[in-house]
Amino acid sequence: MRTIINAKDILGGQAGRLIIDFFALSQEQAAELHASAFQRCIDFVKPLRVQNARKSIRELWWRFAWERPVIRGAIKSLGRYIVTLSTAKHRFFVFIPETAVWDGALFAIADNDASTLGVLSSRLHVVWALRTGGTLEDRPTWTNSTCFDPFPFPAATAAQQQSIRDLGEALDAHRKKQRAAHPGLTITGMYNVLEKLRTGEALTAKEKTVHDDGLVSVLKKIHDDLDAAVFAAYGWPATLTDDEILERLVALNHERAAEEKRGLVRWLRPEFQAKAGGDVQLTIDAGDHESEAADADDSDVAASKPKHGGKRAAKKAAKKVSGKAADPARSTRAAKATKQAWPKDLAEQTRAVRGALAAAGGIVTAADMARQFKNAKAPRGRNPRHARGPRPRPPHRLRLRPGVISFSVLAAMGIAQRGSKKHTLCVLWSDAAV
Repeated sequence: MRTIINAKDILGGQAGRLIIDFFALSQEQAAELHASAFQRCIDFVKPLRVQNARKSIRELWWRFAWERPVIRGAIKSLGRYIVTLSTAKHRFFVFIPETAVWDGALFAIADNDASTLGVLSSRLHVVWALRTGGTLEDRPTWTNSTCFDPFPFPAATAAQQQSIRDLGEALDAHRKKQRAAHPGLTITGMYNVLEKLRTGEALTAKEKTVHDDGLVSVLKKIHDDLDAAVFAAYGWPATLTDDEILERLVALNHERAAEEKRGLVRWLRPEFQAKAGGDVQLTIDAGDHESEAADADDSDVAASKPKHGGKRAAKKAAKKVSGKAADPARSTRAAKATKQAWPKDLAEQTRAVRGALAAAGGIVTAADMARQFKNAKAPRGRNPRHARGPRPRPPHRLRLRPGVISFSVLAAMGIAQRGSKKHTLCVLWSDAAV
């Protein structure tokens, strides 16, 4: 039996629910290990699973549907690991026990170091994530491929890292302690009040209760101290604007790429990554459109840096960040090369189009973009799926017809915006696209 934790559990501080988890066990082994749990799977799970369209779920009906062996291996023996909500009004990160399983509304980061949680919880990463992530209605979304993989962590000294680590521990402990003492207290409520404290707005009677129960002024001080410590680790002034933070992070991303070409890799978990030949924090020129398929069973794992997998996720992250001048010789060679096949997967389509737009560095028509790929066509008018309502659907709910590049999809994903001329697209960031 294991605990499964979902977004509501994280927001409200609940302990989660118990599930049956016969990970990697055969039917015979599962029955021998826990006969009553196996019988429950026979009675209540098998009748549904045998009708599932996915072969592995039908045939392995007694096991957890998506076992995610890669991330399980990455978090093994950690004791705890970091998770964050895929969609949330406020971006925050918390530790959950290694024994717990997360559901699809969460992203997991295979690291137990509070200094990692501290950096991710800082203003610098939140600014980055708000710009590089997407939106669902009016709420920001966080994805490992855009928000985590290309994010350059600071090259902190041991003393700086320990300071961030202590504050990260204090942050996680404070929120959990106050919610345990006040069961009705939620993280969203605490951060709503924290926002008002920062803007100087008056608190309502209900918000004053949240402030007192959550000790939100203490929470604010922890965050302020954490931001100061992270800025110091980067060697940057704490007075930077959001745009200045983004400019520096993009520049640092490319500095790290240059370092890694020279053989210097700044691992997050060196004892695990270096031994396993794990991924590096790598950025490749946006003109490089190499594409590899993601591991479907671990697609919601933000563990590219701490997990196995070679340079796959690093190459994917490269398509999210562009700050290098185009090489004319390379562009000429690319023009003569065979067209790239139009990916079937929506995420791969996004990466491919983002890279092509960044390489173009200006305004292009949908038809011109389609000509860069095999079997891709520009849409002939407005996508009927988005013909009604004030806005297109959120990025991760959009579905493309095979071979069609949709204006609405590109704009909703933050890849491009409509140009001043009809049927044209332009890159949102011309020199430093993230």
